[in-house]
Amino acid sequence: MRTDVSRRRFLTRSTILLASLGIGGRALAQGGAVTKRTRVIILASGGGPRPRKDRGSTAHAVIVDGVLYVVDCGNGVARQLVQAGVTLPSLRHVFVTHHHSDHNADYGNLLWLAWASGLRTRVDTWGPPPLEKMTRLFFEMNAYDIDTRIADEGRPALVPLVHVHELTQGGLVMQDERVKVTAVLVDHPPVAPAFGFRFDGPDRSIVFSGDTNKSDNLIRLAQAADVLIHETLWVPGVDRLVARIPQAATLKKHIIDSHTAVEDVGRVAAAAGVKTLVLSHLVPADDPTLTDDMWIGAARQYFKGDIVVARDGMEI
Repeated sequence: MRTDVSRRRFLTRSTILLASLGIGGRALAQGGAVTKRTRVIILASGGGPRPRKDRGSTAHAVIVDGVLYVVDCGNGVARQLVQAGVTLPSLRHVFVTHHHSDHNADYGNLLWLAWASGLRTRVDTWGPPPLEKMTRLFFEMNAYDIDTRIADEGRPALVPLVHVHELTQGGLVMQDERVKVTAVLVDHPPVAPAFGFRFDGPDRSIVFSGDTNKSDNLIRLAQAADVLIHETLWVPGVDRLVARIPQAATLKKHIIDSHTAVEDVGRVAAAAGVKTLVLSHLVPADDPTLTDDMWIGAARQYFKGDIVVARDGMEI
């Protein structure tokens, strides 16, 4: 597996290099370059809202035939997209799994900065209540800049471009000519509703767990998926994580109750029969004692398919 992981990292770095050269639509494969219609980029792979040097807070890009779908909007998502070679005006849909700040802190900023970068077309956003209120208040807060740029720079009005859809139940979310998106309710107390999403594209199926403890709904959603990107908790590391803060006991209980231990992530992937498991939204996200081999080894006890530890900027 070490050889496979090293090769995957090489391919990932090569793909990012191609993106920087303006040919980011290509992905490397055995035998040379091949075009994928459905691309997946881990924009940020850390769990929790605290800014860190090496891992941002959760964000993902799904790109189908050059059209951008964003799943979760942790701090810095617009810059992470640019660093990955993705053009912001290609944004078409935004999906928010739940309303914790490591998943929605830059939701409004993504819309605003995509527009400031040349977006002129409709964007649909999807997520739990109060997404509509959040969107409206964000635009109100930034009305001075928005109105000034419309008048001074000749930009189209931003507010009419954004169409908000609040989700309260699982089921079919949306379907266009490129992709079908399905949601299930997952268990992330005390935040409810919280969702996992599945993207069925023309050549691949991608599932995002969102934040959840071990979820039977997610297992059903992920059946036979090509890629499962699942949040991941290293339980023995929680005490070190919370030791630095005064509300340690309360935070520790939340982390344990509402996230999925890495061993259970392996069990979920095995039960769903997925091809590749991506360990992401890592908690702890910056513990120097945890290596990729440790994360993979814990999940490997229960899942025998491909396992990848997510890194910011990695293309799967």
